[in-house]
Amino acid sequence: MSNIDLLKIEEAVKMILEAVGEDVNREGLLDTPKRVAKMYAEMFSGLHEDAKDYFRTVFHEDHEELVLVKDIPFYSMCEHHLVPFYGKAHVAYIPNDGIVAGLSKLGRAVETIARRPQLQERITSSVADTIMEMLAPKGVYVVIEAEHMCMTMRGLKKPGSKTVTSVARGVYEEDEVKRREVLSFIQMS
Repeated sequence: MSNIDLLKIEEAVKMILEAVGEDVNREGLLDTPKRVAKMYAEMFSGLHEDAKDYFRTVFHEDHEELVLVKDIPFYSMCEHHLVPFYGKAHVAYIPNDGIVAGLSKLGRAVETIARRPQLQERITSSVADTIMEMLAPKGVYVVIEAEHMCMTMRGLKKPGSKTVTSVARGVYEEDEVKRREVLSFIQMS
């Protein structure tokens, strides 16, 4: 959080409240700038973290088949409107030479990459590319489904609509059977 200027955010929030016609000295708003600054520090903490750090420790196992962690919840902020979008990520990879990561590291990578002003498409690609670079697996497949508040509470106003993005790397780019296999596991409840 040390790289985030909380006071500057507080001032900006006060200015926004004044610009929309609010009284920043009203009881309910007195601490709002401070609360928003703390929230932004948390929501944008991924700007000052590197998801690659989670993969610096790996394990060697006699396993070279699918590893899938699904339904990883995440929250992010749309970089176009600075409103939340949230959903779940499904992250799969096929280890190469038995190199595996702790399962929680996949979730931590999703969370770190999501905690910044972001696009869903970029989260999907960044998660896949991070795993490819750090684990050098045979393949990575990432699917993210999310609801975007910029489509729910403004503009189109279609609550419940979900956006799905996917990225295939390595064997998943070429092998349709492998892609179908991972998608069937993702769809299992």
